[in-house]
Amino acid sequence: MRALAVGLIVAAAVSGGAVAQQVCDGPPEGRSSPSARFSDGADGTVTDKDTKLMWMRCSSGQSWSPEKCDGEPVALSWPSALSAAAAENRSGRMFFNDWRLPSVRELATISERRCRNPRLNLSVFPDSPARPYWSASLRPGSADESAAYVLDFGDAGVQLQPKESPNLVRLVRNAR
Repeated sequence: MRALAVGLIVAAAVSGGAVAQQVCDGPPEGRSSPSARFSDGADGTVTDKDTKLMWMRCSSGQSWSPEKCDGEPVALSWPSALSAAAAENRSGRMFFNDWRLPSVRELATISERRCRNPRLNLSVFPDSPARPYWSASLRPGSADESAAYVLDFGDAGVQLQPKESPNLVRLVRNAR
């Protein structure tokens, strides 16, 4: 696996078909998810050396081609997001059979707090829109199982949303 190069301070992001400009404050040193923290699997995955999590570089609905994600991300309901992870595992396309929705805390580990539009390192996760992504996290201690947490890589942060809401999906697995 090779280390990723440090990304640009301003990069293009795709959001709903429109191109927006990502803005990052301060120098790359001191970023919350610097490129050097990730190992490139050269297969559409990256492994976070700190958390030992392997992430798909593209959102569900996109496909990896060298250095970018092709296509548009697909917004899914929470049950459909779980089904998409199961289908990915059955397909064997990404070499493992333990892909899953991340917890909201795991999603937060890839958030780039010094950037906006989206709050992600676009060198590591190219073509990622500034939109909410599903987590596997439910409200602790709540009897209401009709909602789950999302992390919005736009401006809204963590939110509890009805499971039927359409949100984006990025799968993860333990790298071991």
